[in-house]
Amino acid sequence: MDVKDSNGNLLIEGDSVTLIKDLKVKGSSLTLKRGTVVKNIRLTNSPAEIEGRAGGSTMVLKTEFLKKA
Repeated sequence: MDVKDSNGNLLIEGDSVTLIKDLKVKGSSLTLKRGTVVKNIRLTNSPAEIEGRAGGSTMVLKTEFLKKA
């Protein structure tokens, strides 16, 4: 399974990615700002999602809002 960012770059376990858009976090008043770096990502079963630590907690992010750092 190939997981790609918004620019089509291949993502692998342990990569760092940058947010390309401000994202509101569901169930929280937290907003992740554009340019936030998420380090040491983990791949999920879905090619459209990755798991990473941002804003002090672990969350699942859609790859369409990320670019490889």
